[in-house]
Amino acid sequence: QVQLVESGGGLVQAGGSLRLSCVASGSILSIKDMSWYRQAPGNQRELVARITTVGSTNYAVSVKDRFTISRDNAKNTVYLQMNSLKSEDTAIYYCNMVVVSPTGSNYWGQGTQVTVSS
Repeated sequence: QVQLVESGGGLVQAGGSLRLSCVASGSILSIKDMSWYRQAPGNQRELVARITTVGSTNYAVSVKDRFTISRDNAKNTVYLQMNSLKSEDTAIYYCNMVVVSPTGSNYWGQGTQVTVSS
């Protein structure tokens, strides 16, 4: 089995910054795409950012130039640096990884709350 554990969420004022982390552990042979999604109350879960094995990235238009996704393959970890936070960034943030593993391929973290006060 593979587990993803997120950390770094919290309460921050508008204009502030937070850094989210997500560490994968378990029966991992390698990890392909790593992504961050978010879901605000009453909304569908949406893709925030994705990073491929070779480091190519793509971002939601709403976060481009404010958020940066990165990964540390040696640590099975993905990060999301969030700057210039806005109230509309308030949501539960989930990490997702496509894992080469004997026990499956698509895994989600439990989510971490990010609240931006205006």
